[in-house]
Amino acid sequence: MPERSSRRRIRTAIATLTVVVCAGAAVLTGCTGGPDGGTGGAAGPGSPSPSPTPVWDASPASVAAVGDSITRGFDACSVLADCPEVSWATGTDEGVRSLAVRLLGASGAASHSWNHAVSGARMAQLPEQMALAGKEKPELVAVMIGANDACRDSVDIMTPVADFRAAFEASMRQLRGAAPEAQVYVSSVPDLKRLWSTGRENPLGKQIWKLGICRSMLGDADDMGAAAVARRNTVQERVVAYNGALRDVCAEDPLCRYDGGAVFDYRFTGEQLSQWDWFHPGRNGQARLAEIAYRNVTASGPPA
Repeated sequence: MPERSSRRRIRTAIATLTVVVCAGAAVLTGCTGGPDGGTGGAAGPGSPSPSPTPVWDASPASVAAVGDSITRGFDACSVLADCPEVSWATGTDEGVRSLAVRLLGASGAASHSWNHAVSGARMAQLPEQMALAGKEKPELVAVMIGANDACRDSVDIMTPVADFRAAFEASMRQLRGAAPEAQVYVSSVPDLKRLWSTGRENPLGKQIWKLGICRSMLGDADDMGAAAVARRNTVQERVVAYNGALRDVCAEDPLCRYDGGAVFDYRFTGEQLSQWDWFHPGRNGQARLAEIAYRNVTASGPPA
């Protein structure tokens, strides 16, 4: 942590000095930016300079997490209970090695990470979580939400895509009002159909599903009739549309990075699912999510 803070102060000082030197030189000669030695297409005196694109910091010094039951580690340690210590985003479990632990170290994660996710939350609840996260003034906010918008008792009451997008836009505005310089990492919504296909191989899991977990996808798990197939495909299409909304809204913010569909594309296996519900990620699955997040946050550029 101290070394990272020192590096950040040095980088900031260098960047500030560069701006000052360039500004001073511009008074006499102009800072040339194009290959022809011109001013890079700048307009005449008095015209505003274009804002520089913020540089993504691959070593943020604090992390706040928002989202739903996956980020709370639901059903990963015991039945029908949150287990935030194994959260992919901010958990402290040594086997998971959460995003916060990988970025900050164990002690840094304990003192400079916060988990504001709520099991069962849908996108409509994200603005409130973002407001709480913003109060922490984090350098990175990790977002994973949307599964509950598709996991409803029927496909007819899934969150409309337009409402989903509007709520995410409101969430970003809420964060920017409190923490304008915070970076945002946005995970795609997992492939619920893939989770159904994997989890249905376990008889116990299918019995748990009958209690009401994600009925729109998991209801009548062994029914392969036309109506059941169409229902699951409708849920799948809605998840794909949600991910498109996450991608597009994130692209409008220069400090937001979408995972490029990495979580949606990940092929969870039975050993990575909860042993209690065979749907939520267990410890192994949480560790895989942490790996994906760390790879994307520390990459030199956003996913293709």
